[in-house]
Amino acid sequence: MLSLLQTHRYWPGAELAGRLEVSVRTLRRDVDRLRELGYPVEAHRGVDGGYQLAAGAALPPLLVDDEEAVALAIGLRMAAQGSVAGIEESSVRALTKVVQVMPPRLRRRIEALRSATVPTVWGSGPTVDAGVLTAVAQACRDEERLRFSYQARGAEPGDRHVEPHRLVSLGRRWYLVAYDLIRHDWRSFRLDRLDDPRSTGERFRPRELPAEDAAAFVRAGIDNIAAPYAFEAVLHAPAERVRRLVGQWGTIEEIDEGRCLLRMSSDTLDWPTMALGVVGADFEVIHPPELIDHLRDWGTRFTRASAGA
Repeated sequence: MLSLLQTHRYWPGAELAGRLEVSVRTLRRDVDRLRELGYPVEAHRGVDGGYQLAAGAALPPLLVDDEEAVALAIGLRMAAQGSVAGIEESSVRALTKVVQVMPPRLRRRIEALRSATVPTVWGSGPTVDAGVLTAVAQACRDEERLRFSYQARGAEPGDRHVEPHRLVSLGRRWYLVAYDLIRHDWRSFRLDRLDDPRSTGERFRPRELPAEDAAAFVRAGIDNIAAPYAFEAVLHAPAERVRRLVGQWGTIEEIDEGRCLLRMSSDTLDWPTMALGVVGADFEVIHPPELIDHLRDWGTRFTRASAGA
């Protein structure tokens, strides 16, 4: 019952009792027991009466299964090293508490995942305020319209009124995909340019996103922005392998079983250089020609360093 209530949806009493295969009387006793343990379970009387878990004055114990516990620990570990400002220390504290109460079998799984995972976040980038991220995520979850101040590139800050859809993390940046009620169209917003998110309390029925998913929508928007460098290269590696390593920063088109075409748009030549290096395969640059000189400069420095060693 606790696991179902923690989805935050409203459960009619008869439906919840049927889902748990217990009587309505047993259900009421179990609700009373949860309240004694500190869980704020709200009850609604009447023919359509039911139950819902409300926010309490203190955080009660959470019920998670094995898969959720592993995902939680991995997520906290990434957050401690990630691009969300102000949560590194709290993430470490939370991770310590979670791992302490885990059975040994789950600790072994987490350690195996950690040792087999190579971080793919390079360099520095814009950070996102943890409060902004949390507020936007809650609005997405609760399907509530949101207002915030936003500063688009090369423009003055302006107020936005949106129906939030999904949060997307690409590389070192977070994006909100939402329907803009002022411009009457879908938009993606960078969270590091978003300020003072305010929930309006207005619920909405989700609209159909004009893309395969939220991540595809963000990528399409980035591709349409005129970046200083449009990069293309042929890599001598299977498309699936390249997509797994650098797919979040560009588009990959299969040429044959052993080759693929990588396209990227970037405001710096460092990103395509690092993308080519991480794949670990031969490649030919199609354009821009400036990238050839950039690769030669990197290669000279690497060769000099290896010769010195």
